[in-house]
Amino acid sequence: MERIRKSVIAGTWYPAHPETLKKEIRRYLDKASVEPPKGILKGLIAPHAGYIYSGWVAAYAYKLLEASPRRRIVIVAPSHHAYFHGASVYTPGGYETPLGVVPPDREIIEELLNPAHAGTSVVKDLPEAHAREHSLEIQLPFLQVVLGNNFLLTPIVMGIQTYETAEALGKALARVLKNKDDVLLIASSDLSHYHSEREAHELDRRIADRITAFDSEGLFEDIRKGLSEACGAGPMAAVMIACKELGATKSVVLKYATSADVTGDRSAVVGYLAAAFLDNPGHGKKVGVDLGLSEEEKRILKELAYNTIKAKLEGKSLPTIENPTGKLLERRGAFVTIHKNKQLRGCIGYVEGHRPLWETVRDMAIQAAFHDPRFPPLSAEELPYIDIEISVLTPLEPLKNISDIEIGKHGLVVRKGFYSGLLLPQVAAEYGWSRETFLEWTCRKAGLPPDAWKSKDVEIYVFSADVF
Repeated sequence: MERIRKSVIAGTWYPAHPETLKKEIRRYLDKASVEPPKGILKGLIAPHAGYIYSGWVAAYAYKLLEASPRRRIVIVAPSHHAYFHGASVYTPGGYETPLGVVPPDREIIEELLNPAHAGTSVVKDLPEAHAREHSLEIQLPFLQVVLGNNFLLTPIVMGIQTYETAEALGKALARVLKNKDDVLLIASSDLSHYHSEREAHELDRRIADRITAFDSEGLFEDIRKGLSEACGAGPMAAVMIACKELGATKSVVLKYATSADVTGDRSAVVGYLAAAFLDNPGHGKKVGVDLGLSEEEKRILKELAYNTIKAKLEGKSLPTIENPTGKLLERRGAFVTIHKNKQLRGCIGYVEGHRPLWETVRDMAIQAAFHDPRFPPLSAEELPYIDIEISVLTPLEPLKNISDIEIGKHGLVVRKGFYSGLLLPQVAAEYGWSRETFLEWTCRKAGLPPDAWKSKDVEIYVFSADVF
């Protein structure tokens, strides 16, 4: 029989009333200002103190998950109560919070417990390790608010923390998760405990530096030498190792604070940190397709878009292309995307080609700069700080099966009656979405419920683009 692991900290570490709990977490998330790092989100680090102390720091990690949701979550947390070697995964059933029961991810759990799949016997079935542990449970309400109750959980509590155990666990996770989509790893850890704020900053800075350097061995070595502290060093190292094995190339510290930022008591503080591990942080992989435009044609189109915006700002006649030839005359849909300081500043386009490509790009440059309803019109002062990206589209094709969607190659269009939404190929690649997540966000873009793509009266189309 399934045995639900009941909450042991509701009403103390976080509110027991569901609506109060939701409102508190939502307030933290709304106040967390995070510039989404470029790349596919592979893992997070979040603190595990009571929400009043560290919930606002944890929100910086979970804010990223809102933009890149996952359906399978693996949490690695330290044991504060049970003394044992290795790591324990909870097998009897789900985890319960005031927001409901989070079901277990049976497939991943069973593979981790099978040395033939995991490549090690470091993961064990020890339910008592989970009985009183707060460090894992504290993460769940955040996940339930961000993801709803639409995710599966692999809950892992780590016992005696050695680098050898962390390495074995990290490699086992990478081996089991290698061919699975829609998975996110989370390490639960606080940093130094009960030093003066000045001392805490020095100890915690070393942890932050090691995380930024993606150096799990160095992190453990500093702790061994007493140069830093973290109650979840093992979980952090295991998740770092797993993420790196799964393709992550960059680590970003999102927020650091201490309990003094809440209490004002700077004599004995606890340190908290939120971080993210990412793959492909610099858009290094080519998205879309090659439609045969020459480098010169691409240069002409980007220059045309910029000069069109500049002319409009200066009240001058719009530029033209004298005697256009080749691909510039093809009738294709195109989008012009404007970024300012790496932040989206406008994006509008035509899906279908009714005019020569160069004319479409010129028209869409004006629309993206001055008529995107999400932003005020671009000002002359902003012009030196913008970058322009052009996406030249292929014709729409009806989607026959969601397995036909190729992340990084295809964009999506969802239509139902007067509702319509489009997302370009680079969007799903940038955030590392699965096919289903891509469909859900395209539905949201259309103003439809996330699961509207499952309805028979919804039309779904795929296309690709030459992005430059």
